[in-house]
Amino acid sequence: MTLYIDGDAFPNLLKPILLRAIERLKLPTVVVSNKRVSIGKSGLIDYIIVDEGADEADHRIVEMVAEGDLVITADIPLADRVIAKKAHAIDHRGELFSVDNIKQYLAMRNLMEEIRDSGVITRGPAPFGAKDAHEFAF
Repeated sequence: MTLYIDGDAFPNLLKPILLRAIERLKLPTVVVSNKRVSIGKSGLIDYIIVDEGADEADHRIVEMVAEGDLVITADIPLADRVIAKKAHAIDHRGELFSVDNIKQYLAMRNLMEEIRDSGVITRGPAPFGAKDAHEFAF
């Protein structure tokens, strides 16, 4: 199994937790982003910087991911594409996206996007904090 990280919005609080897990589990890891992002120094981590563009990192991850791999991302459409390739996806808070729930997540995301596009001001997710990092670690 290879771990892929959608690095563009990866929370800094998770980086040391993830680095320890990568080293402990000897987990080959690929961080994909459109700017320089560092989880930490490890021979197990490869960094790929893609061209600027909203979905360039997503496209590269989908191109590379294989059945049984794991992707960490907060991007629900990316999670859907990963699941379609029989890989696994979790978000930064440790929520598992699956065949059973991804369409519900997509529907909610699309509904909220439509509401925002109509001019309604909505709240985004709560800021990522130490409690979220702790929950992710478990």
